[in-house]
Amino acid sequence: MTTRANLYRGGLAAVLMIAGCNIAAARDLTVVNFGGANGDAQKIAFVEPVQKELGINIISVAYNGEQAKVKAMVETNNVVWDAVEVETADLGRGCDEGLYERLDWSKIGNKDDFIPEAIHDCGVGAFVWSTALAYNTKALKANPNSWADFWDVKKFPGKRGMRKGARYNLEFALMADGVAPNDVYTVLSTPEGVDRAFKKLDELKPSIQWWEAGAQPVQMLAAGDVVMSTAYNGRIDAANREGQAMKVVWNESIYDLDYWVIPKGSPNKALAEQFIQYASSAPAQAVYAQHIAYGPINKHAIEKVDPKLLADMPTAPENMKSALLSSYDFWADHGEELDQRFSAWSTR
Repeated sequence: MTTRANLYRGGLAAVLMIAGCNIAAARDLTVVNFGGANGDAQKIAFVEPVQKELGINIISVAYNGEQAKVKAMVETNNVVWDAVEVETADLGRGCDEGLYERLDWSKIGNKDDFIPEAIHDCGVGAFVWSTALAYNTKALKANPNSWADFWDVKKFPGKRGMRKGARYNLEFALMADGVAPNDVYTVLSTPEGVDRAFKKLDELKPSIQWWEAGAQPVQMLAAGDVVMSTAYNGRIDAANREGQAMKVVWNESIYDLDYWVIPKGSPNKALAEQFIQYASSAPAQAVYAQHIAYGPINKHAIEKVDPKLLADMPTAPENMKSALLSSYDFWADHGEELDQRFSAWSTR
């Protein structure tokens, strides 16, 4: 049996023994994630071993974070999604609105095993990821190294790819305007700071090509539709594993976590808890990190990651030096109003 198989079976057996699961009572489970390279890595590290050990069918669904779908399911008492991957801002808002189950951590794991940011009343960290500046090394003669470079269309002529939304773009705009990463949320917490961010976005707006799905920046960079783009670091890593020559600029990147949540009223709550417990365990997290450059949330898994792989992850010490942690509190408090302002701004 291979080392990886041992990680699967040994780790899963221990988790399920602790959970005291009743395999005979297990029912089909629907797991929702953001698809792409992340979905592929989750299939190998989480879905297939749990599916095999429990003898159940796991239905994998890819989405783009549409929380309106979750809300509609909960409000109509017709929940068909069981374990759902969400972003930080959606975790906070969804928890406050009662869209997610409050977690019983005794059924998930020991909080001391996780990095602090992974622990929430309604969610468990799935992995650490970054949104960063990325470019195709074959398309540029000079190497951009900051958001100021991203905004410099004279030195680096061409279109820029950016995710359509307020989050991250406002932070990037302020860093492009000279605000240090550590000061971004202090500035952005003022009306003047928000105005400053939108004014900076105004400068770049004619050169922006918007994206919504994580695969799009890679496609746009590969096709030459844009010369650089904001992108998820894991997508760039996956593209390079397939032969692309793209580079992540870790300077002034924003790192964040995705979380596992259970929609309120899920008929498979107990099974969803067992899935999340395994996906959060050290063996599963270590296997996941072998397949995509997202950082583990389990401290014991971090210890198992090959240093060469770690160098391409947000949690590498060198990559963290000038990175910004996305503020859960800021986006929970201001996300809705800023999303509305961004939507109005982007259509003008």
